[in-house]
Amino acid sequence: MIRGQRPNRLIDIGANLAHDSFDHDRDEVVSRARESGVEIIIVTGSSRESSHRALELAEERPGFFFSTAGVHPHHASDWTDADATWVRELAGKPPVVAIGETGLDFFRNFSTHEEQESCFRAQLALAAEAAKPVFLHQRDAHERFVSILGDYLPRISRAVAHCFTGSESELRAYLDLDLYVGITGWICDERRGHHLRELIRYIPEDRLLLETDAPYLLPRDLDPRPPGRRNEPMYLAHIAKTVAACAGKSVHQLAAETSLNARRFFGLPD
Repeated sequence: MIRGQRPNRLIDIGANLAHDSFDHDRDEVVSRARESGVEIIIVTGSSRESSHRALELAEERPGFFFSTAGVHPHHASDWTDADATWVRELAGKPPVVAIGETGLDFFRNFSTHEEQESCFRAQLALAAEAAKPVFLHQRDAHERFVSILGDYLPRISRAVAHCFTGSESELRAYLDLDLYVGITGWICDERRGHHLRELIRYIPEDRLLLETDAPYLLPRDLDPRPPGRRNEPMYLAHIAKTVAACAGKSVHQLAAETSLNARRFFGLPD
């Protein structure tokens, strides 16, 4: 960054900062994120423990951290009716701005398909009840995901396909459902994510969101590459630069558009 130039104002819509890999240096991670231009981070909840911890972090840094509350499909086998109680309770807290991470993952299959679908439906119903947007996960389950989601979308305010890595046909299906689309550092992976560079142009400017999914998905093309494989929100600026180039826009314009989208999606303050 040129001395005196203000960094881009970015919003990371998905960072797993409740993860224990950040326990020893979370303050430093936050400082680096701020210095790189990140002004808000949505801390992802993916289990009962991480959702409560994400809320605690959001309460510790009001206005900078917000959080989600939900159960990832990997943990769907643990879901019981009692889980609906704590998700509903957390959804009523002002820093909690979405339900999720929820959805289907037929790649890992840590929970059965039936368990995942039941857990997914329960959380979609809670999102409708709480009038909260949903933070969605889908891997190798597109047809069932779209089918189930379609049953609830008329009652859900907004939904984002978090960490989109799919095909053009999947993208078009999500846009037909009026979903927002979250892009991560996967787009920086020349082995697996190069196709996303062509798909960026199909995403309407009012539906695009940016995220790191830290500590996962460290951009492969960072130079110099940091030691270790932990991703962190400071690298959102690198992702934004790549996405802006694919969209044929300046990074300043892309940052402004995606941050406005995030504020609208999550109901964040100006």
